[in-house]
Amino acid sequence: MISQQDLVAMCKNGDPYAYTKLYEHNAKYVYNAICRYVEHTGEAEDIMQEAFVDAYHAIAKLTNADSFRPWIKRIAINKAINWLRKKRLELTELEPETTVIVDEIVDEEEFEFNMNRISQAIEELPLAYRTIFQLYAVENIPQVEIAQMLGMSNSTVRVQYFRAKAKVLEMLKEGHYER
Repeated sequence: MISQQDLVAMCKNGDPYAYTKLYEHNAKYVYNAICRYVEHTGEAEDIMQEAFVDAYHAIAKLTNADSFRPWIKRIAINKAINWLRKKRLELTELEPETTVIVDEIVDEEEFEFNMNRISQAIEELPLAYRTIFQLYAVENIPQVEIAQMLGMSNSTVRVQYFRAKAKVLEMLKEGHYER
């Protein structure tokens, strides 16, 4: 089996076989990342195709072949966020304004639930909370960068992340999901 490094090098030399193999090795991973933001299967597939096309055109700029997978994933996530913007899905508050103390301590041990159960709880979050939670907690994108991506203030992102985290914890504590 050809390594991902070799496939990237072959792509840089214009080898279509290598591009096909890179696609085959990474498509499911990229698609799953997109589906955390875009629920419509057809749209997610279109975004994935666009991400791979963009990556193919820009592969010469990739300096570290080992970073292809995170690089293509980041391209795909950015495309998914842009899709959300184009569809004018507002990433705004879906609940009445309440005062939230962002520095409130949350029992982190409560987050030691099975990942499937946490994923189910995340899927039930409103779009704004789910998007911010995924970008920060799953993709490890800094809150400042999320704010820029979504066109929000840093404090809005911070508060919505805190609320999303609290809602997930609340759903898990209420017993919607077993430990």
